[in-house]
Amino acid sequence: MNDIRQASRAASAVFRLPLRDTVWRGLHGQFAGQGAGSSLDFQDHRPYFPGDDPRHINWQAFARTGNYTMKLYRQEVSPRIDLLLDVSASMTFDPAKANRFYELAMFCTESALRLGAAVRVHTLDDTDIKLISTEALLAGRWKPEAAKSKNSGLSKGALLLAKVPLRHGSLRVLISDLLFPSEAEGLRFLAAGQGRGIVFAPWCAEEAHPQWDGNHQFEDVEKGIMERRRVTSSLLRRYTEAYVRHFETWREAARRHGVRLARINASGDFSKTLRAEALPVGAVELCQ
Repeated sequence: MNDIRQASRAASAVFRLPLRDTVWRGLHGQFAGQGAGSSLDFQDHRPYFPGDDPRHINWQAFARTGNYTMKLYRQEVSPRIDLLLDVSASMTFDPAKANRFYELAMFCTESALRLGAAVRVHTLDDTDIKLISTEALLAGRWKPEAAKSKNSGLSKGALLLAKVPLRHGSLRVLISDLLFPSEAEGLRFLAAGQGRGIVFAPWCAEEAHPQWDGNHQFEDVEKGIMERRRVTSSLLRRYTEAYVRHFETWREAARRHGVRLARINASGDFSKTLRAEALPVGAVELCQ
């Protein structure tokens, strides 16, 4: 987990969520700035970064934990960021994909707090929604626990995007592999209420370019069952074609609703991957 934290922090020093981009001026309150603010309205905590005003360090928290944290106050203008984490089992079945998921979650949280945003983090799948602590996430104390459907015969369904309590005018950032039935119209909820949406979709080679041949033991990570099947070249071709069509549907829905969709490879250096796959579509921007 230390390597993941270091990778996310290194990335947040180079890239940030695109709050300063003119496309995002529909956000509530325009832009908050990077300071802790001077308003007396206490808002949240965030980690201490070199150069921060020591007057805003939470010394009581330091006495309890030994970690420096900053008291974050709501400025007269404060952007809102709602971070949504897909905790379905498919997000963490592959170790590399799981690590990329954690890196993305930490990067988005740290970037939001560096920008002085009022950030909320929700986990969700097809059965449940939970609010989690940004401190627990950044400290590496949080790991997803996918809620299991009472009906074990059901595979992964669409995420409960319609039921997340999104704030008006917020920037909504969804981290999901999008490997569920094409409920692509659900992306409209990321743009509702004058909001703006970004989707980071981590993927791994095993799911995108499988090298299956002959008899294989497959595990349905959503149902928790094993199945033995013979994979022919014809079956593999149909799978690959369906996989490509699936994400073409998501890309089209993202364009229709003005949502920025970046598919993020689970392999390779995290910062290099953001530069190659997230920066060109405007899902992140360079720090000034």
